[in-house]
Amino acid sequence: MVLPPEEDGQLTTSAVRILVATAVPAERDAVAQAFPDPYGETRTLPGLVTLRHITAAPHRYDLLAAGVGPALAAASTATALTAAALEGDPYDLVVSAGIAGGFAPDAPVASLVLADHITAADLGAETAEGFLPVTDLGFGVVTHTPPTDLVRRAATATGARAGTVLTVSTVTGTAGRAEALRARHPEALAEAMEGFGVAEAAGAHGVPVLELRAVSNAVGPRDRSAWRIKDALESLTAGFGKLAPVLESWKQHDL
Repeated sequence: MVLPPEEDGQLTTSAVRILVATAVPAERDAVAQAFPDPYGETRTLPGLVTLRHITAAPHRYDLLAAGVGPALAAASTATALTAAALEGDPYDLVVSAGIAGGFAPDAPVASLVLADHITAADLGAETAEGFLPVTDLGFGVVTHTPPTDLVRRAATATGARAGTVLTVSTVTGTAGRAEALRARHPEALAEAMEGFGVAEAAGAHGVPVLELRAVSNAVGPRDRSAWRIKDALESLTAGFGKLAPVLESWKQHDL
């Protein structure tokens, strides 16, 4: 484990340890590029969960390519959180980060979105009267809410728009489904596949969560020729560079 140098050999009370969970290595690497030393050191946890340690003294980041979809993202994030807790060195904050589809016109391609609500869009039941979220069935939750002031300050620092980010198990590929999702979630700005899973794991450990997304395509008919993944990854790097100082100071703002 990489620890920043301190005169007394201990971390200062203001230092934070942050877990950043992306879906795939390309997103993890885009986040890493926001730091002077993007490579750091790696460590493999049980279940072949690999963390990349990056030190921004006195703060520490662990970057995790958690996998695609809410289930694998939750499992990988939970593994990292549990390992840290068992070592007596728990995380202070978890960030779900990556690219996403944006709902036009509110979240154009290459823009940044911060979740003020992280919502599982398709966790529930289809009925003759329409979709019922799992909460209406008497089970679990469908939304996690990041700390309000953290979202506000992060949005100011990054220029991101704050709104609901939906987590889906099936990416939207038709105009009809895009319209249906927006009708059920009028505050939705983007959809991705991991945020809710990451938030579920963080919530189980009592750790605050944030979600940052860079828009690579419009939610709607599937058209790979219109995807701008490179632009979105570059936006993610730039956005995380502006976000990091906010994350590092969150303990001092009674979030």
